[in-house]
Amino acid sequence: MRFTLIMTENIEKRDTRSEMEREVAECRALFEKKTRDYGTSWRILRLPSLTDQIFIKANRIRSIQESGENRVGDDVRDEFVAMVNYAVMALVQCKVESDKWKEELPLEKALALYDEQTKQVLDLMMDKNHDYGEAWRQMRISSMVDLILMKLLRIKQIEDNDGQTLVSEGVEGGYMDIINYSLFCLVRITENEN
Repeated sequence: MRFTLIMTENIEKRDTRSEMEREVAECRALFEKKTRDYGTSWRILRLPSLTDQIFIKANRIRSIQESGENRVGDDVRDEFVAMVNYAVMALVQCKVESDKWKEELPLEKALALYDEQTKQVLDLMMDKNHDYGEAWRQMRISSMVDLILMKLLRIKQIEDNDGQTLVSEGVEGGYMDIINYSLFCLVRITENEN
């Protein structure tokens, strides 16, 4: 009981929204720089391609976690940032008309869509976080990576079923959860660095 009270007391002192917004700002800054470099060339990607890009990143993290070896040397933190950004791109692709995939989005429009999607994701996260009592703070990062991979497998199945589900949320909900789990991991990594 004493451990639970101490954990609850420490958690209550944290400002989860601010922590998440800080991590989103870092992800957005990279998204903006890459958009300045490459434009919105990612608009050509179909949802399954974006899903596979996220899968590659999550699988690399799990591989490094299991082997304990990082031969490429790229920071695992960067992979979580990439998963946030690819999932936001996927949400934008769901929102913007699919027949206009060739259309280059101006930087301001791309950033506005990014902000719109991340605000919705953060609002959902805060509602879930309230109900689940910040349980993610006591989870292992490896478990959250596994949950991301599970969400990706579910998204792939929905995509293979042409988006049809019987009782499950669509791919958008899966992408939102992937963003939130990735942000949770980024917060935990930041805590461990400080």
